[in-house]
Amino acid sequence: MSVTQPTWSSVFQSIVSNVQEIVRSEVRLAKTEIKEETQKAARASVTLSMGAVVGLYALGFLLLCAVRALSLVVPGWAAALIVGGVLALAAVVMMAAGWKRMKRVRATPRTIESVKETVQWARNQHN
Repeated sequence: MSVTQPTWSSVFQSIVSNVQEIVRSEVRLAKTEIKEETQKAARASVTLSMGAVVGLYALGFLLLCAVRALSLVVPGWAAALIVGGVLALAAVVMMAAGWKRMKRVRATPRTIESVKETVQWARNQHN
């Protein structure tokens, strides 16, 4: 009874085929996971957006309440001016802080450097 051994080329071809199938399976899995997570994020963002809109309305009513309360002590125009001035000051402080933080944001230097190294390595492989 004679058993024939597979050739090296057929073994190698089989290994390559299996690796390709594994990679394809991993890509399909990644696509599926990304799609599912994107759908979850979309649903969550809708809920967050609705909450933000309702929160803005609540803030408006609270500010109206502050103007009305102040108008018991000062004229209505002065109450509105005081509340508006406080809001403008708060906005300027928040925007200045945000601008300061934004200046510290950099492009992804490590990723850019890694891509440059990969491109350089690929070029060297062809030479």
